[in-house]
Amino acid sequence: MDDGPRVPEQRRPASVNVTEPQALRFGVLGPVRAWRGTEPIGTGSPQQRALLAALLLREGRTATAAELIDALWGAEPPSQALAALRTYASRLRKVLDPGVLVSESGGYAVRGLREGALDLAQAQELAARAEKARAAGDLCRARELLNEALGRWDGEPLAGVPGPYAETQRVRLEEWRLGLLESRLDMDLEQGCHAEAVSELTALTAAHPLRERLRELLMLALYRSGRQAEALAVYADTRRLLSEELGVDPRAGLSELQQRILQADPALAEPSSPSSEPSVGAVRPAQLPASVPDFTGRESFVAELSEVLASASESADAGNRVMAVSALAGIGGVGKTTLAVHVAHRARTAFPDGQLYVDLQGAGPRPAEPETVLGSFLRALGTADSAIPDSMEERAALYRSVLDGRRVLVLLDNAKDAAQVRPLLPGTEGCAALVTSRVRMVDLAGAHLVDLDVMSPEEALALFTKIVGEERVAAEREAALDVVAACGFLPLAIRIAASRLASRRTWTVSVLAAKLADERRRLDELQAGDLAVKATFELGYGQLERAQARAFRLLGLADGPDISLAAAAAVLDLPVVDTEDLLESLVDTSLLESAAPGRYRFHDLVRLYARACAERDEQPPSEREAAMSRLLDFYLATAAQVYAMERPGDRLVDHLEPTEYPGLRFEDRNQARDWLYTEAICLLACVRQSTRPDQLRRAVDLLWAAIDLAESGANSKEYEATGAALRTAAQACRDRRAEARSLVTLANGHHMSGRFELADQEAAEAVQLAETADDPLPQCWASNMLGVISLYQNRYTAGEGHLTRAIESFRAAGDRPGEASALCNLSRIRLAMGRTESAVQLAQQGTDMYDDMGHALKGANGRYALGLALTQSGQLGLATERLEEALDVFRDSRQRLWEGMTLFRLSEVDLAAGRLTQAATNAEWALARLRGIGGEWRRGNVLTALGRALTGIGQIGRAQVCLQEALAVYETLHAPEADEVRALLKPLAVA
Repeated sequence: MDDGPRVPEQRRPASVNVTEPQALRFGVLGPVRAWRGTEPIGTGSPQQRALLAALLLREGRTATAAELIDALWGAEPPSQALAALRTYASRLRKVLDPGVLVSESGGYAVRGLREGALDLAQAQELAARAEKARAAGDLCRARELLNEALGRWDGEPLAGVPGPYAETQRVRLEEWRLGLLESRLDMDLEQGCHAEAVSELTALTAAHPLRERLRELLMLALYRSGRQAEALAVYADTRRLLSEELGVDPRAGLSELQQRILQADPALAEPSSPSSEPSVGAVRPAQLPASVPDFTGRESFVAELSEVLASASESADAGNRVMAVSALAGIGGVGKTTLAVHVAHRARTAFPDGQLYVDLQGAGPRPAEPETVLGSFLRALGTADSAIPDSMEERAALYRSVLDGRRVLVLLDNAKDAAQVRPLLPGTEGCAALVTSRVRMVDLAGAHLVDLDVMSPEEALALFTKIVGEERVAAEREAALDVVAACGFLPLAIRIAASRLASRRTWTVSVLAAKLADERRRLDELQAGDLAVKATFELGYGQLERAQARAFRLLGLADGPDISLAAAAAVLDLPVVDTEDLLESLVDTSLLESAAPGRYRFHDLVRLYARACAERDEQPPSEREAAMSRLLDFYLATAAQVYAMERPGDRLVDHLEPTEYPGLRFEDRNQARDWLYTEAICLLACVRQSTRPDQLRRAVDLLWAAIDLAESGANSKEYEATGAALRTAAQACRDRRAEARSLVTLANGHHMSGRFELADQEAAEAVQLAETADDPLPQCWASNMLGVISLYQNRYTAGEGHLTRAIESFRAAGDRPGEASALCNLSRIRLAMGRTESAVQLAQQGTDMYDDMGHALKGANGRYALGLALTQSGQLGLATERLEEALDVFRDSRQRLWEGMTLFRLSEVDLAAGRLTQAATNAEWALARLRGIGGEWRRGNVLTALGRALTGIGQIGRAQVCLQEALAVYETLHAPEADEVRALLKPLAVA
């Protein structure tokens, strides 16, 4: 990053008294403007603004009259140039504060501005801070600061200002802006934001085709996005362009990048940041247990704890009275003791007067008494038995006295609570204590608290490999990953599993993985010798109070990755306040984790143990069934509320199964929508668990009420899988009503993911089943869906029939939102049939109906249909307006699929209007939003639009790659659009 243009000194003379709210501000990174406080000040004619700009950019120095005349008019000034200059200066002086525009030595200067009064000064300061942050390795902060700096630009610098000086400065400032942009984009790629950077770089390279650094960044972004062919096409475009325009070859860096891409250089895949190794240490009174030889991973925790321990030694050297205490908390088996012992050994040289250790047995039935531990510590420190007092208070006082002036590390392992620990803490500088416990010691004053979680997958595999051996693991890497995942990445479980395998040479890793695959047997398999995961959990469970134990058991029944406080209250059938107290107490015991404020989760193995406890201890068994029934009711009642708020007047909520347990109530749509997407995975998990005959209909209706999860694309795969499971369950129960409704949800999911043939079959079957079950709503929905799918399959007459029936059915049911949906879909059929005027009318009618009902989300679908019809009718301005209105709603509603499709439609409007760079940008964004959702046919459409746009802006190589990819999609699908793409590719092959 360069230093950027220099700016005027921002000093204010003592004689100038300007109150802060009325201080002057100036802008040159756009039109030349001035403000007093927030009020704009008139800066006069273009020549007057040119004078002001020249003075602002003179760094507070005086500019002579000759210099200013040359700046404003160049080599051919008017005959009265000097008089005009004086007039401009006089006018500016009248509108600025006294003493700001000064005359001296026959010239002028701007003085006395407050710090940051000029937008350019702000941009320069932000850029300098960004450079410091980047040098310090804080890329997030550096990017933020650069974005702030770039945000100071408000269009072309010195816009509309005449004169050669202004033109020179414009070029300079624009060059600096591009340099800042390149730096920020470079940091985007360093932080893995390559997919997001592609569209911005596409537009920038179109605007600045000869700027090789931008081309290099675009190649790297495309490569990291998995688009190697397009990255190489950018190089081919660049080489062709440079040859044609300048007669030169690409610079060495660009050519080297092309070669590295061709060779699939692993170093290009992702940026890497070196990690610093914490300092090591050495020995004495030496009570520390031996560190395990196969200690693996935990680098960040080791570094963090080592830094805290080092602070005790450094504080002592500086004469500060600081005693460092670190308290590690975590579930049994997570490796607290192993980590603490490892860190203690590394820090031994910082504590030359010894290391004390005790197992406080806090998880057992008889925790160690503090006075007993103090006696043993005093003996280890050289105190005679006869000198050791009887009372705990006296022993603690003597213990602190003995440690005074010494540097001793105390490791208090397996503590019960803070009360057990407090008497055992040293009280003087230079000493430190490491505490491990299953309880989070928030009441241990001054302690550095560390919550130890399970290992990362990489660390877990490394530990497993160290114990089992590289050769066996390398031969079955996937099976080894399955094993450590089944162990929940819990170090104790991994160590037990690996030890079992290491002692059985006839077993393969796959044999062990198969044994651990059975969840009901997994805890029994995870034991070796005196080590057992179940026994570790049993210690914690045995210390719970009755209400805690019940909560622990029942919460383990829910399948979701975590659970909200409100959902947990439903499971336990308790008020939210009481539920929170119980759950927080379980968090303190490390049997439950706080995933986020108001959300809780089990470790996978703890969940299995909790379920085993529920099956063994929760009596009668109907208590378990009642708990899960309440959870299902809670989700259904709340999802129905979300659906009703998103779709006012929609009749679906009147046809859902009744619930006994209440759901949440929301103040507005945003709050409701936040709940749905936050709870998505847990909600779908609850649906999949609820396939018993007495729960099935509620589960199907819950999935239907949560249909936004499929339409948004955010959870489409999980939604489809859940719909398929419900259909199978409904068939097994011979419940036609449930099967018809499950088919509607399944067909909708397949429709959204682009599997149109499946969706067509399922929707047709849903119509038939709903008729026999006398359930009108699935008939309406399925007919509407059949019409849409007919559109995609070019069966327009059939689609028109389906949608006409859907409109009639919705009207008969009094479902106006459904009727509006069918009208908008019929508009698209008419559009495909060439009946453009009818299409516009129908889409407008449907949109008006949505607006009358206050239907924001579905109104966006109406505007989407209307935008398509207006585009085909040639009303491009109106089409853009309607589509942009829809885009805002889809973004706000987190409908990623429809956001991507609307961006694609906007790119089509841009193509029709000749806005080719904008078309490419919108198509790039559409591709990014549709990544992994929407299906191949939709992706082929977007690739086609992008190929057409890239062709138009001269990026022929990339255009060919996009169009060839689109052609492959269409040929695989046997889609008629393949002919259009072949026609687009033909002239490019010649070029």
